[in-house]
Amino acid sequence: MTEVSSLTGRLLVATPALSDPNFDRAVVLLLDHDEEGSLGVVLNRPTPVDVADILEGWGDLAGTPGVVFQGGPVSLDSALGVAVIPGEEGPLGWRRVHGAIGLVDLEAPPELLASALGSLRIFAGYAGWGPGQLEDELVEGAWYVVESEPGDVSSPDPEQLWRAVLRRQRSELAMVATYPDDPSLN
Repeated sequence: MTEVSSLTGRLLVATPALSDPNFDRAVVLLLDHDEEGSLGVVLNRPTPVDVADILEGWGDLAGTPGVVFQGGPVSLDSALGVAVIPGEEGPLGWRRVHGAIGLVDLEAPPELLASALGSLRIFAGYAGWGPGQLEDELVEGAWYVVESEPGDVSSPDPEQLWRAVLRRQRSELAMVATYPDDPSLN
């Protein structure tokens, strides 16, 4: 098997041609990517459910909007916490994934992390790919791979994240941000 170059910490931005409704205009933060597969969370799918309604103590720490996000179609009954913590050392209950972005142990007492959190998002479920599956989708042109920024995790306007991420690219990808929601109306 060929060695996989890790994309951990990068963003997968759905191309307009991606036909899977789970990922229409999705922006996925890859939390893990290696030869065994990939795992990420969709950053731009807020739900109407408040974090405080399902995770006691974490609601006050969640960024705006303080709702649970649908992280992907896998394991919707599980929760993942993704937080940005600036600096070299993170607190107990937080594991660095890439740069200032890391995973929060939601079993830990929230007050253990409260003073260190720069931002926090809670995701129900995740997006997952088996060995080689994501690489196949990349070859098929389903995703653009771009660098993430810490602010992507806590975007105050998640519905506009797809366009915002594309718009900041210094290439022809910036033009894709203007792609109409329904090209048949053009």
